[in-house]
Amino acid sequence: MNRVVTLTDVARLAGVSVATASKALNGRDQVKDSTRARVQEAAARLSFSPNRLARGLLAGRSGTVGLLTSDLEGRFVLPILMGAEDAFGAGQVNVFLCDARGDTIRERYHLRALLGRRVDGLLVVGRQTDPRPSLGRDIGVPVVYAYAPSDDPADLSLVPDNIGAGRLAVEHLLACGRRRIAHVSGELVYSAARDRAQGARERLAQEGLELVGDVMYGEWSERWGRDATAMLLAQHPEVDAILCGSDQIARGALDTARDLHRTVPDDIAVMGFDNWEVLTTNARPELTSIDANLQQLGHTAAQRVFAALEGIDIGSGEQALPGRLVIRGSTVARQ
Repeated sequence: MNRVVTLTDVARLAGVSVATASKALNGRDQVKDSTRARVQEAAARLSFSPNRLARGLLAGRSGTVGLLTSDLEGRFVLPILMGAEDAFGAGQVNVFLCDARGDTIRERYHLRALLGRRVDGLLVVGRQTDPRPSLGRDIGVPVVYAYAPSDDPADLSLVPDNIGAGRLAVEHLLACGRRRIAHVSGELVYSAARDRAQGARERLAQEGLELVGDVMYGEWSERWGRDATAMLLAQHPEVDAILCGSDQIARGALDTARDLHRTVPDDIAVMGFDNWEVLTTNARPELTSIDANLQQLGHTAAQRVFAALEGIDIGSGEQALPGRLVIRGSTVARQ
């Protein structure tokens, strides 16, 4: 009894032909209800599991998808991959994961290999939010881009709403009573830095306010956060909140505020982006941040692949998914 139960065993127990048993289990309407019930009962008694690959071939599918990334070690990529894998696993789909490591030639090699395996669809995950080259319109299977948008507006790309994140951050600082807000961010060449600054400015403008000084662009590092905060407070000691473009920068800002005897959050509030918990929860005080919901982004992208396979129009262009505010002690004092 250790052997695998087959459709022939089910048919024998139900007293029908193999063809009839197959039709009954696959929902065909050529089978009487009483016969279908008998076959289903036999399958349940034998704990029969239909061959998913064979069923997939009958439906013209392989039951597999390709997940193509540019940076498997990246901190932003991993939660996206986790969310996508959860969704694919829930849909009982096997995933082929390929890491191109940012190399265009390697990516093309992986693409050919995935298509050679007859994957049903592709999810392409970038390592930053700047546009990336499209795989093309003649792939032959549905393709959804996540995090890094395709440069072809005909493709569907799901990205974090960094402009909305900038607005949300300033909304929180305003709600905390802050009015003299400065912004220290990462490299200007990154769209995430520019978009977050845009959102911050837009929300301040709604209140008739402006950022204190120019946006200070630099490195995505704690060192830059320390140095920029020292320069900022020397030039603008009246600042009562520093919105930082990342949690790393914000950790540096906290260090300098402490060195200058500026109490956080009483004298000055400090806030970051990305909600990297190894940084935010180990900061002193713990760091308020905007979480981009990257795991949910990956899950949603995988669901769009499923929808495309079902013939549903999933749209095109960039679709921005909102982040969420995570409040901690760097902006709100403990009661």
